[in-house]
Amino acid sequence: MQRFATKKLFVIMGLALGLVACSNDDISDLEKFVAQVKAQQKAPIEPLPEIKTVEPFIFSPENLRNPFVATEKSQEQDENKIDNGIRPDTARPKEELESYELDSLRMVGTVNQSQQLWGLVRATDGTIHRVKNGNHMGRNFGQIIRIREDQIELLEIVPDSPGAWRERKAALDLAESSGDRK
Repeated sequence: MQRFATKKLFVIMGLALGLVACSNDDISDLEKFVAQVKAQQKAPIEPLPEIKTVEPFIFSPENLRNPFVATEKSQEQDENKIDNGIRPDTARPKEELESYELDSLRMVGTVNQSQQLWGLVRATDGTIHRVKNGNHMGRNFGQIIRIREDQIELLEIVPDSPGAWRERKAALDLAESSGDRK
């Protein structure tokens, strides 16, 4: 109990000393600073910018066409559309390399086996696939039409306009090896 009283006494004495130190009346430097600030010329205040009035726009959709209804012109175009007969065979089973984008596949070489040239293609998972003419690869129904030592040529079937398809040639070039060269 006596310790608590001693601590209390020290705290009260510290506070009293602190108050005595703060009671110093020498604030002349503060008064000089305030006088200097008051003596400075005040800069003029810029006027507020002029508020421009905006003409209101009233939207009236009465004379506009409904974007969810086909127009007569587009219906006529659909009727006059010539069917070129090109369309992908969606009934055939998909091959493994058709699950990859063509850009993600790399030709890494060829193998000549039984008088037939096979292409070697590496997928993004690192698997090497052996392909021949007639195989399919890529997501655009690409069919291999020719394999050369340095390139695999494909014929893809891509959408041209809604309901129409067109053929497009594509190629997979032989990729340079990524190993160290000396």
